[in-house]
Amino acid sequence: MQAVILAGGLGTRLGPLTRKIPKPMAPVAGAPYLEHQLRLLGEQSIRDIVLLTGYLGERIENYFGSGAALGLRIRYSRERQPLGTGGALREARRLLDDNFLLMYGDSLLPIEYAATVRRLKDSAALGAIVVYRDAAGDTGVQPNVALDRSGLVSRYDKGGGADLEFVEAGVSCFRREVLDLLPAGGPASFEQNVFPRLIERRQLAALPTLQRFYDIGTPERLRAIEEYLRAPARRDSSDVQLYYR
Repeated sequence: MQAVILAGGLGTRLGPLTRKIPKPMAPVAGAPYLEHQLRLLGEQSIRDIVLLTGYLGERIENYFGSGAALGLRIRYSRERQPLGTGGALREARRLLDDNFLLMYGDSLLPIEYAATVRRLKDSAALGAIVVYRDAAGDTGVQPNVALDRSGLVSRYDKGGGADLEFVEAGVSCFRREVLDLLPAGGPASFEQNVFPRLIERRQLAALPTLQRFYDIGTPERLRAIEEYLRAPARRDSSDVQLYYR
């Protein structure tokens, strides 16, 4: 199983913290945030990692190197100029497996990642995203996903809407051919360019989870993930309950 991590963001909302380090390297609970994410992948025997870097990407590459110190095999694809999530994936295509996990380098969802791969393989879809119903508003992210009765994504909109019950939780799985839906060159947003076309074709499946996700997008959220990672009795990710609607 291969995990691809989008790690090229600027992290402007973190202020001075990310002026000299890339956002995924923000210190959390005694280590760069990205190290916690990589260790969680390694604990689940996911050792083939592709990091899509950009802003200050050399800091990430110099710190983790080949990944051998963590028992991983890490390869890199670095943007020379900002290309967006879709452009970064397009540039890394030669490194990607036929099916790959996709994760954001600024969010943590402690679930059994193999379940996402199974959801994709058990469907005829080109992609599967994990979604979370945040009834209590703990994540601070407004709902952006609606599902139909068959468990497929029927709408994705970060602008919000009354029919949107779920939040995209930062973990997904795609077939490599989905990259054919991106423009041939230039900057591109994976979410804006690809998701609508998959939804129209009924080819974007969903995997709802009861496990909340954490992210480091703001100082307040950074404190929340710090508390979670320092908790003395974190739940084993393999025990996190997933459910189909």
